[in-house]
Amino acid sequence: MIRHIVMWRLAAEDAAQREADAAGIKQRLEALRGVVAAERIDVGVDVGETSGNWHVVLVSDFATRDDLDAYQMHPQHQEAAGFIRSVVDARSCVDYEL
Repeated sequence: MIRHIVMWRLAAEDAAQREADAAGIKQRLEALRGVVAAERIDVGVDVGETSGNWHVVLVSDFATRDDLDAYQMHPQHQEAAGFIRSVVDARSCVDYEL
């Protein structure tokens, strides 16, 4: 099992825009449930109480590395990734075996 965790810091300075961008990321990634071969896709938005926190996190699990690779190449994921790239300032990721 491979756990894939990605965190994003959003680019928008305006709080309402950051909230809308975070919701857009969450909606697009959660729409992949049942579409790709993921055992788990959870998306969380920071509650905003601690300065300096990342804004959005994805925690997803895949049975194999091939499943993770297929997820990353899936057209619907590519579409979501395009949106995400358009609204983020920074990205951090880790993939590890469970």
